[in-house]
Amino acid sequence: MHSQEATKAHKDSLDAVVKKYYELNVKIFQSNSTPKDIDNVFELFTEDFTYVHPKYGGTYTRQKLYDGYIKNQKSGRYLGTIEDIEIINEIIGLNAVVTQKRFVENKDGEIKKGKPEMTLFEFKNGKISRIFEYW
Repeated sequence: MHSQEATKAHKDSLDAVVKKYYELNVKIFQSNSTPKDIDNVFELFTEDFTYVHPKYGGTYTRQKLYDGYIKNQKSGRYLGTIEDIEIINEIIGLNAVVTQKRFVENKDGEIKKGKPEMTLFEFKNGKISRIFEYW
C-alpha cells in the first residue's frame, strides 16, 4: 500500500492556485471590477466550497460568499485602495496551504502594509474546497 505524498509538482500546483486566488481578489477590490472578475475567483472553488471567518460572520456557503462579493461590488465597497496581497510565508502540505499574508494599500497616496494575517486553504482535486481565516 502506498500513501499519498505531497510531491514538488503537487505543491507547485497548490501554490499556483493560491497565488491566482490572491491575484484575482486584488482585481476584484479595484473600483472598476466587474461580476466576471468575481466569477473568475469562483472558478477556483469546488461546488461544496465553504469560507470560514469567525471574526466576520462565521461560515459562508459558496453561494452566500458569491452573493456577498456581488453586493459589495454593486454598493461600491471596492474602492481600489488594495494594491496587492503580499504572501510573507507559506507552508504547503498534501492538500492544504497555510499563508501568512498582508494587504498592501494605497492610503492617501501613501503605500501602507497591513498586519500579517493567517489563512488556511484546503483542496480537493486541485480546487479550493475551504478557506479558513485566522484573523
